Order: sequence, then structure tokens, then C-alpha cells
Amino acid sequence: MVYAQVALDISTRALDCAFDYGVPEALESQAVVGATVLVSFGHRQAVGYIVSLSDRPSAKIRADHILPIQQVLVSSSFDEVAAQLALWIAKEYACPLSEALHPFLPPGQSVRVRKRTACPVDTAAHEKEDSPHTMWELVCEQAGPVDDRWVCLTEEGKSFVPSRRASRQRAIVSALAAGPSRMAELVATIPGASSVVSTLERRGIVAVESRRRVRGSAEQTTTLSSAIAHRPEHLTQGQEEALLAIREAIAAQRGDVVLVDGVTGSGKTEVYLAAIEHVLRQGKGAIVLVPEISLTAQTVGRFRSRFGDDVAVLHSRLSVGERFDQWDLIHRGDVHVVVGARSALFAPLTNVGLIVVDEEHEASYKQDSAPRYHAREVAAKLAQLRGAALVLGSATPSLESLERCQRPTYRDAVWRRVVMDERPGKAQLPTVKIADMTQEFAVGNRSIFSRDLRQALLDIEERREKAVLLLNRRGFATFLMCRECGCVPTCPHCSTSLAYHERTHALVCHTCGRSWPTRAWPDPSTSCPNCGSRYLGQFGVGTQRVEDELQALLGDDVSIIRMDADTTRTKGAHQRLLERFDASDCAVLIGTQMVAKGLDFPEVTLVGVVNADTTLKLPDFRAAERTYDLLEQVAGRAGRGDRPGRVIIQTYWASHPAIASVATHDRSTFLASELDSRREAYYPPFARLTNVVVWGLDAKKVRDAANEIATQARQEASHRDGWHVLGPAECARGRVKDRTRWHVLIKTPTNADPGPVLSACVSHLGSLAKHVRVAIDVDAYDLM
Repeated sequence: MVYAQVALDISTRALDCAFDYGVPEALESQAVVGATVLVSFGHRQAVGYIVSLSDRPSAKIRADHILPIQQVLVSSSFDEVAAQLALWIAKEYACPLSEALHPFLPPGQSVRVRKRTACPVDTAAHEKEDSPHTMWELVCEQAGPVDDRWVCLTEEGKSFVPSRRASRQRAIVSALAAGPSRMAELVATIPGASSVVSTLERRGIVAVESRRRVRGSAEQTTTLSSAIAHRPEHLTQGQEEALLAIREAIAAQRGDVVLVDGVTGSGKTEVYLAAIEHVLRQGKGAIVLVPEISLTAQTVGRFRSRFGDDVAVLHSRLSVGERFDQWDLIHRGDVHVVVGARSALFAPLTNVGLIVVDEEHEASYKQDSAPRYHAREVAAKLAQLRGAALVLGSATPSLESLERCQRPTYRDAVWRRVVMDERPGKAQLPTVKIADMTQEFAVGNRSIFSRDLRQALLDIEERREKAVLLLNRRGFATFLMCRECGCVPTCPHCSTSLAYHERTHALVCHTCGRSWPTRAWPDPSTSCPNCGSRYLGQFGVGTQRVEDELQALLGDDVSIIRMDADTTRTKGAHQRLLERFDASDCAVLIGTQMVAKGLDFPEVTLVGVVNADTTLKLPDFRAAERTYDLLEQVAGRAGRGDRPGRVIIQTYWASHPAIASVATHDRSTFLASELDSRREAYYPPFARLTNVVVWGLDAKKVRDAANEIATQARQEASHRDGWHVLGPAECARGRVKDRTRWHVLIKTPTNADPGPVLSACVSHLGSLAKHVRVAIDVDAYDLM
């Protein structure tokens, strides 16, 4: 008999393994790895996923005690390698196995099941769950293929001449003479077309067939000029070296990693395209990850200009049906290049030869909900399991990747760094000037623009060029403050000050998303909630205020486009804003960090950073690294064409190494000081950092649970070298959505596996577990 190891879709840490079930002979052809099945567990029906098959039970249990699989609900969604990857994710990131399997399932598949009756039966028998007549089906939301009915003339119909009185037949035959047409279009343009087509079909005049329709925006094109990948006449020396290293990694078939360390505009995308062409010629496929949805239209356009319809797109802004269609095209083997955000890693592409992670330093590759994986680490494991090559590309590689390239191997894979330090053609790196805002204040300049940036913007207007302004903070003002008592309105549900949005006259919590009209905060007057004063001042600068100041400075002759979380809420908004910027003869693009990476507009000659200190002073050991990455990336948007570029960075901390290094395009100054401080403090890349976060409505129980986890973690750390436990302590955001938040930090050696150990520590919570929620964030990026 065949036995299946089934991972139950029950989200609890207590179920940390798969369970054995027998495969009835009638289901052997359907019960394969990746299939969704219905089983009995604990006297109830449960959904599960087959992760492996064997000829004998995996557990020491009598074969006659093993329950059979009752029903196969959905055919296979993933293969054996994907199942191995899910098992690794569950162990590495300390999450239930079912949560690790969810990303591999078809979009829209829900874990809920409901009864359906296969045939009419006796009512009393039907009501019994174990009745042989009771069938179950999986509930899916807006998923599944969509078929369109198409109508075409048959050979006989091509010579058919309707009578003069059959006007609708003549109209339909005339429409079909130009070629097949969708039934929906005929019905919309010719009244009564449906019944007429049925009559003509019975007479053999027309034929009706169903054709698969791929839904939505994945088929749409873009007018972005940067969305076309023109093949260069020859590659630069750096591109040639990178491509050679990638081909060697592909040939090795062991998961080797190539870090393409290329300055902004050095042509990394062309290297990716050439490498993908290489694997496609070998009959294999490729997965390409991008960090921002705003880059998807540009990136997909470039890949489709080279590979046509052999490209699928997966990201969160697609509807469930659109994602399913793209997923199904991959699953059926109709496309071989997958482009998308981090979740594209789980696409059902089995014959993978190459995985590309563009802008690999980006924090957006870290998932902030279970399973809390890092796409770079999962991609490295997937490359090993598939025997593929992994390419990491960035102008500002992460310190973790740079450190791994110093070792002979890391986790049984060879990591190699290739430098691309030149831009193709005549393009040069832009000149960078640091505007010290303390000096601007000293000479009486109270504007949000320094004198240099103000003049540079006026020059852009005069020369009819384009500029990009970065301010990593949306809204009009960072906060309101009472000028009499100093009170700052805060969210009553979160420990966060409210940002002022002038367009809507609202105070908005950027943590939970709630908002209050200023005329109703905290009562119908606009007075201070503490002392009743009418004098509430606006402090700080947001993207809305920068937009207003620019409008006053430049007038209506310059197109001013704001791109932040408020203007990109709707579907396709990123693409529409970038197309508007691309089509303008003179424009300024204002935005948060989404404008800092990947965008390629040769007409941009000026980049301005309104305040470089917004990320530099956060309570996070990665603050300096993130600031350097952001500034170097946004600086690279300038001077990508024939005209030279200029960058002006406004800051109150001009001497900081992260800012000074950007001014010279020399990373070594920043790296030297940053690595020394990281090594001394035992932070990544010299250690692994795990953040265990506890939250709940009862503040005392949250503190007690955090104390218990810290106690258990210290006991485990006491007999392990290099393990250090910090805390417990209240999180920097101590309250979110009325939940109190505490955390415990655990530092471990880079070769340690903290996930299973910390899962065991959390299991000791006992009765406290009913009152709190716990998240184990291995390789944490968000410490707030």
C-alpha cells in the first residue's frame, strides 16, 4: 500500500510535522505530491497537503491503525522540491508547516471545505459526515480559469448566403467574414445574436468553441520608454565578466551565487536578460524578483520586449483571478520566465535554471507576516534544491552578501562577487553636493529648499529637463503640536503621533491607518486636546507640503507628480504616474523611497533629497546602512542619458559616513566604520538576529509572556556558544491597534539554527498562550 505524508492545514506550532495516511487504490492516480486532500483528524474533517509518498509509514505505527485519505479536493499544486523547500522554511523561520505551504497554493484557494452531494440519497444518511454519499469541495474565491465562447464560420458557412429577410443572419455572417469573434462581442453589437448563432450552429454554418481567456493587467502594455530593452551592440567589460560568472554558476548546477555589484546605470538588467536567454536555450526557466511594484511595468516591459509572451507576472496588485491565470500559465508550462515581487519565488516553475534577485539589499524582500522568510535566503535554498544559479544584483549590496563573498563557501554554495563600475556609452555618475541645512538656517533661509536646490529646480524649468525629489515621509506635516502646552495629538489606538494631511484636512495614523478630520479632533473644534488652545502648529515636512512648495516655486509650466502611498492606492496607479512623468517635456517627480530605485529616465538631470536624516536617526542598527543605500540609489536616477546629472542632498548631519560616502561614490569609508561597529556589537552580518514579539490586549499578560520566553531562551543560551538574549523590553511602537507589544532579541552565530530552539521556548507559555500572540522573526529586519 502507498502511504502519504500529509501536512494538515491547522495553524498551530503543536503540529510541526506531517502525518501518515493511507492512499486508497481508487485515489492512487490523484493522490500525488502537492495535492490538496480531505482527511480525518481528531474526529473532525481537515484539509491537508501531500508533501511526500512512501511504501511504508514514516512513523512507528501499525499499518491497520493508519486512516485513509477520504478525498482528493484539488490536483497537485507543487512538486517534491517545493515540498522540501516548504519543510525548510517551516524549520528555518519557526512557523507551522501549513503556513509554509500556503505560498505554493493556487491564488484564491481557501482552506474552507463544504459538503456537496454526489447523487440523491436518503436525507438521514446524507446528514452523516461519514456517509459514503457525502462529498466535499474546497471553497475558492474568484479563482479558476475563465473560458470565452468564440464563433467562426465553417467551410460550408463561407459560401452561405442568408436570405434578404434574415437581417441578423446577414449581420453575423458579415462580422465573421473578417475572422472569428467572441460571442460576447456579437451579443453586444447585434441584438438577439445568441439565438441566431445557435440556429446557424445547428445548420453547420458556424462553429462555437471555448477558448481560455487570461484576465487583466498582465496583458496590458505600457507607454514607458524605459520599458523596452534595446539590445546593445556590445557589452561592457564588467557586463562580460558578470555574464561569464553567471554561466559558470549555471553549469555547476549546485546553487552557486553571483553577486553583481554594479553602480547605478551600469547595465545589470542587460546581464540578467542575456543570462536568461542562456538558460532558455538549455530548455530551462528563470525567476526574476523586483522589490517594488512600481518597477513591475518597466521591468515586465523590458523582459517582454526580449521574450514576448514567454513571461508571466505575479504581484499583489493583481486581482485573485489575474494572479490565478498567471499562476496557471506557469503551472501548465506555457511560460518559462516569471517576473514579480518576493512571492514569485513560489511560482510552480519546476525546471528552474536561474533565479535573479534585483536590488537584493532591499528590506521589502523580508516578509512581515507568517511565514516570515527572507526572499534572498529562500532563493538561495531553492537554487540549491533545483540545481540552479542565483544572481543577486545591486549598486549597494547588503552587508550580509558582501561578507558571504569573503568566505570560500556559505551553506555549501560558492558565493562570488563581480564588480561593474562603469556606465555604458557616454553616461557618467552624477556629481553630488551636500547642502548643510544648519548653515542654511544660520543665514536666515527658512524654506524647505536650500539655496542650491532652489536654483537647481529653477534651472530645470529653464532648460526644460526633469528632476526627482525624494522625501521618505508622506503627508503635509509630520505632526501637529500645541504652541502653548506642547501637546502632540497621538493615535488613541497606537503609540504613534498623527501625521497631518492638508489635502483632506485629516490627522492620519500611519501605523493602523485610522484618520480623524481636524475639525473633529478630538471634538468639533480644532483646539488642542490637552489645554484647549486654538494654536496648533505644523511641524516636519511631508510629500504633500513639498508638492505645494514646488507649485509655488515653479508655477504651472512644470508638471509636478507626487508618488507616495496616498497617490498609489488604486490599481495601476504606479504605472499611470510614471507614464505621465515619462510623457512630460518638463516635470518633477516627488516621492518616497519608491522613486529611489530601478527607475530609468535618461531625461532626469537633477535629483534632490529634501531631508536625508529621516531614516538616519531611527532606533535601528541598520539605520545608517539603509540611509546610505537609499541615497546612493536615488542619486543614480540622475545622469543616465547623454546629459550630465547633478544630485543635491539636504541634511543636518553632513559629516556622517553614510552621507559623506554618497558624496564621493566611495563605499569604503562607510563600510569601514559600519562593519567595525557591527562586529563590536555582535550584529549581522557577524551574527543572526531573531526578534520574538509578544502582543495582546492584556498588558500584564503580555509582559509575563515576554518574561517567560526570555527566561526559557536564557536557559537554552547558557549551554550554547555565541548565544545572547536581550530583554524583554517594550517595543519602540509599544502599542498598535490597542495591543500592547513587547519583544525579546536573541543573537546567535551565523551557522546557528535558532528557529527550532525558540519554537520550543514559546511552547512553555502554558495558559498564557491563550491571551497573547507570539511572532518569531528569524533574521529580523523590523525591530520597531
